[in-house]
Amino acid sequence: MKSIEQIPALIRKLYCTVAELQKLFPERPFTPDGHLVGSLGEVIAAHDYNLQLLPPSTEGNDALTEDGKPVEIKITQGKRVAFRKRPEHLIVLKLHADGTTVEVYNGHGQEPWHQSGKMQKNGQRSISLSKLDALMKSVPEEHRIKKTLEQTAPPDRQ
Repeated sequence: MKSIEQIPALIRKLYCTVAELQKLFPERPFTPDGHLVGSLGEVIAAHDYNLQLLPPSTEGNDALTEDGKPVEIKITQGKRVAFRKRPEHLIVLKLHADGTTVEVYNGHGQEPWHQSGKMQKNGQRSISLSKLDALMKSVPEEHRIKKTLEQTAPPDRQ
């Protein structure tokens, strides 16, 4: 079994563990976030869109397309994503507790950057998934990075 095929089952196990921790300590949140979720999004997007991942913490870009176009990858379990600079191309995924992901946005980064909120104290601007979903409706097919034809992930990820 390929590594990418194991991700949905591992995410389901992770969320089961989170649920058990929250039962034991209901006053504490145990939401998987930060680097863990970001790295999951990057490896899923790299597989699904045939991207070459850049080293972690490369500013403003997570991967390159086959022809060298820089791509910023965002994934969230919530309702918003944030970025520090305008990405050339942006892919945003929504992560579900069952390990599945849904593409929310796949297009030029300029419009999401301009539609995002003002710069926050942490140096980031955020945008809601609902706004990205609305923007996605106007992204022409030719401005999207195509998913790979070979889908080796289990049916629950397709």
